[in-house]
Amino acid sequence: SKGAYLEPPFRCDYGSNIKVGKNFYANFNCVVLDVAEVHIGDNVLFAPNVQIYTAGHPLDVKGRVEEGVEFGTPITIGDNVWLGGGVIVCPGVTIGANSVIGAGSVVTKDIPANVVAAGNPCRVLKPIEQQ
Repeated sequence: SKGAYLEPPFRCDYGSNIKVGKNFYANFNCVVLDVAEVHIGDNVLFAPNVQIYTAGHPLDVKGRVEEGVEFGTPITIGDNVWLGGGVIVCPGVTIGANSVIGAGSVVTKDIPANVVAAGNPCRVLKPIEQQ
């Protein structure tokens, strides 16, 4: 990607499943568990300690413990998104373009474009008026 910068330390599972757009910045302690694809748009900002988790495990003990089954569900982060400090994005989530996710949020469901969202679980707080 053109203009991507990752402040160390940065951790990921594979790295090959991470696709980033132009002008991407991730502050320190970023973790991306890229068992499935992670698509990050242009002009995206990650504050410190952002965690992106595509990986999951079965709830049943046999699959999770005895068989060690792991699966992944893709994550998409749109253009111009800002993830505040300590945000966790869970498997299968899409965050729409131009949205801002408040610090400490746990994003368990899709977030539409052009909103401020925050909380655990993360929910839309207000629209962002584009100028």
